[in-house]
Amino acid sequence: MSLRVLCRHGAEVAPYLPDVARLRIAVFRDWPYLYEGEDAYEQRYLEAYARSSRSVFVLALDGEAVVGASTGIPLSDDDAAFRQPFLARGIDPAGVFYCGESVLLPAYRGQGLGHRFFDEREAHARGLGGYAMTAFCAVERADDDPRRPPGYRPNDAFWTKRGYRRQDDLFCQLDWKEAGADAASRHRLRFWLRPLEH
Repeated sequence: MSLRVLCRHGAEVAPYLPDVARLRIAVFRDWPYLYEGEDAYEQRYLEAYARSSRSVFVLALDGEAVVGASTGIPLSDDDAAFRQPFLARGIDPAGVFYCGESVLLPAYRGQGLGHRFFDEREAHARGLGGYAMTAFCAVERADDDPRRPPGYRPNDAFWTKRGYRRQDDLFCQLDWKEAGADAASRHRLRFWLRPLEH
């Protein structure tokens, strides 16, 4: 296993869109997202990253195979579904750098890549300048959801150690089809924020 990390920016991310889509479908099929995965949805979602000159993909490769990816984009360049909650709370999206997903195949977890993904995205945001904070959102499920795997541990402690704070009044709503479902349903995702030190 010879892992290496690459960072690609703006238009450079375009060749990696299929890899990131594949990883999102594979990783998010598991709890807590239970995402069925649809190519059309992936294409629409990831197009924003290819269009933005200020986006970043942090890619983990084993040889030539992309086994993990983490994405980031200025919130003002992202979809309205992510911007609107900030506008409603009186936060200017122009001052927020949005950290999208971090997806990593199970065999490669526990080797520090989660921290590396955040380090690289936060460094990219600092390098761009003008951002007061970084943000991401995560789906929330009920503790008593019968689909919750035994022994599942959420990432809250990891995110908190990195300086992110769970927001009690900042959410977005996204629709996706859960594995085995006949149709898409609405899901609530909670934002976490961290001041971006310069």
